[in-house]
Amino acid sequence: QVQLVESGGGLVQAGGSLRLSCAATGRSFSRSAMGWFRQAPGKEREFVAAINWNGGIRSYADSVKGRFTISRDNAKNTVYLQMNSLKAEDTAVYYCAADDLTGTVVAGRSGYWGQGTQVTVSS
Repeated sequence: QVQLVESGGGLVQAGGSLRLSCAATGRSFSRSAMGWFRQAPGKEREFVAAINWNGGIRSYADSVKGRFTISRDNAKNTVYLQMNSLKAEDTAVYYCAADDLTGTVVAGRSGYWGQGTQVTVSS
């Protein structure tokens, strides 16, 4: 069974940092694109960041550029999201996603999704 399991969420003060991890099990995603989305209460799920299979292509939402960094470790079948200078508006459930093509991930049409991890930023 293929699973994406997120971890690293929590409560942090505005201006602080968190690092999210998403570990994949059940198959290798070393040749797949992976990404992060988030959903705040009462809002639609939105794209945050994506990375292609070898890390050579990274995409970010305008709202997180310069503050968030996506990376991956294919040996560990894991993708990370380093979040710095957090703001109250970053509060959301963060989801990991994976699929063959980066464009598919960015469009939110990934075939694989995690269950999410809560990030709460207090102001």
